[in-house]
Amino acid sequence: MKRVISTPNAPAAIGPYSQAIEVNGTLYISGQVPIDPQTAQVVDGDITVQTEQVMKNIGAILEAAGYSYADVVKSTCLLSDMGNFKAMNEVYGKYYQENPPARAAFAVKELPLSVLVEIETIAVK
Repeated sequence: MKRVISTPNAPAAIGPYSQAIEVNGTLYISGQVPIDPQTAQVVDGDITVQTEQVMKNIGAILEAAGYSYADVVKSTCLLSDMGNFKAMNEVYGKYYQENPPARAAFAVKELPLSVLVEIETIAVK
């Protein structure tokens, strides 16, 4: 059974997609960008500030669905510049200190709203 997850503690979808979908104990979180859900604006700052906001948004969706960072099994990180990988990785690593999920990281030509990072996440109960 498909369950749509939505929380005001993460940015509202800016297109025809859901914040997350849960099916059969698996949670699929749409790519999160560094939008502050309170202001609906991209946070000002460098890759560390933006990655921190992305991880907070992921955390809010995980919590709304009854999951935690410990349930995350796969992340895909999209970066506007691979030169930001190390700094993004340092912030990301704070959230997955034990048994980190599988992950892929890619540099892409451009991200929505000209942000520096977007991360999509899969979690399993």
